[in-house]
Amino acid sequence: MRYGSWGPLTRWLAATVALVALLAAGWGVYLVLRPDLSCGPGVVKRGPAHECTGVSDGRVSFGRYLDQVTDRIRAENDSPAVARGPHVTVAMMVPMSSTGPADQQQVLHEVQGAYLAQYRANHDDNGRAPAIRLVLANPGRDSGSWPPVAAELARMAASTQDNLRAVVGFDISVPNTQATIDELTNTYGVPVVEGPMTADDIANSPSTPAKYKGLARIAATNSDQAAALASYDRSVRPQQTLVVEDVRGGDNYVRTLRQAFESRTKGAPLAPEQFRSPPDTNSEGSTANDFQQMVSTICESPAKVIYFAGRPVQLRQFVNALGARGCTDHDYTVISGSGASTIALDPLFDWDALRRGVTLLYASDGHPDAWTSAGAPATGGSADAYRTLTKVIGEAGAGAVDLTDSRAISVYDSAWTAITAIRDATHGGSGLPTTTDVADEWLRLHGAQKVLGVSGWICLDNYGNPYDKAVSVVRLSPATGRADFAGLAWPTGHPPTADCTAPNGG
Repeated sequence: MRYGSWGPLTRWLAATVALVALLAAGWGVYLVLRPDLSCGPGVVKRGPAHECTGVSDGRVSFGRYLDQVTDRIRAENDSPAVARGPHVTVAMMVPMSSTGPADQQQVLHEVQGAYLAQYRANHDDNGRAPAIRLVLANPGRDSGSWPPVAAELARMAASTQDNLRAVVGFDISVPNTQATIDELTNTYGVPVVEGPMTADDIANSPSTPAKYKGLARIAATNSDQAAALASYDRSVRPQQTLVVEDVRGGDNYVRTLRQAFESRTKGAPLAPEQFRSPPDTNSEGSTANDFQQMVSTICESPAKVIYFAGRPVQLRQFVNALGARGCTDHDYTVISGSGASTIALDPLFDWDALRRGVTLLYASDGHPDAWTSAGAPATGGSADAYRTLTKVIGEAGAGAVDLTDSRAISVYDSAWTAITAIRDATHGGSGLPTTTDVADEWLRLHGAQKVLGVSGWICLDNYGNPYDKAVSVVRLSPATGRADFAGLAWPTGHPPTADCTAPNGG
């Protein structure tokens, strides 16, 4: 054999080496691209932080802080009535990967609210069918992994084993949440009931009645909250108001709250004081420096009532700065939207600021004292709904449930609205309702068919929005270290009538 020629053995060896190299390369690509299923059934590690995201039926907990309630969800899903009988699935979707203590408490309360609705449905609803299976859908930090999670929920809606019929929860009004709801409702045809979300533009309206097909909401929008706050204290004069607003883009809640407050303070002598927060809604950034400078200007202004349009971190920074102001002879009332509901959980909040002539009021989606306090109105809500929830809390074993930040209440009401529609759409002998059947029930949930929410009556209009929804006004109290109930307010200025139906053209 001449030097350099390839005999049969040489060619075989070369081909074998090439094949091994190709297989090794392919295996390497597979190792890089394959989904990491180490989190547990139905849950995959995704994103730069390798978070466990996906859909869990209780076999996977998305954080140790959720372990107890997740175990209860699994036990309920494994119970004979759910596992063996006709059932439908309801998914509760919020980001569950946060490591911050305040955010974790917020999410814990929300998951507890969803579980309490499931438990009530399966144990304390006169044996109504079908049974309710609950799953937790985690789209990851800032909902960054929402597309595959939404796709999995769509698969479950098409599955005759899962029978997913609604997705509830949704706790932050940002573009990723908006995109998720758009995909679920318009692309996949899955009904959605928003929880503690208030942005005006993630909703249907008379001008865009089918923007999100199959969407319902249980909380007052930012515009409705602003109107309710204005009616709560009619003594506030525009000449004594000032708006402090975040001008960062990409945040539906902040933008629509800013617009609502600007509309309600026409006639204010000064232009709004503006700041720009960092893209991460939980980041400290440098806005505390902005507020320190801003307070000096406010001291020289005629403002007595300050409307704050921003996220909780920046609200805390602002109130802390206002508490350390030089003009201690001036008292201020700071008013904000329901996004402020977690500020009492913030370990960096300076409670002493509230002892230095600063009052913090904000709109809340609900409060445990709203319907049990003296003078509660005869319409718009009831103490019975609250008493039902406290009874369920005592039976369900979900751990201590704090209702004062409204998060458990709003997600409970969100889930109960979905369950009400599912069961109203279920008729004997006709099998389980379709997703279209459930979405069509939004048109029925008013008048005598209204949902008796703990946050107040949920009377949906023709666009899936709650008509004249009660707004709990709360005040942070340095004496109690919690959000104390201050009073009820209404977008129309008064509670709805007993029929609780939107007027023609409303």
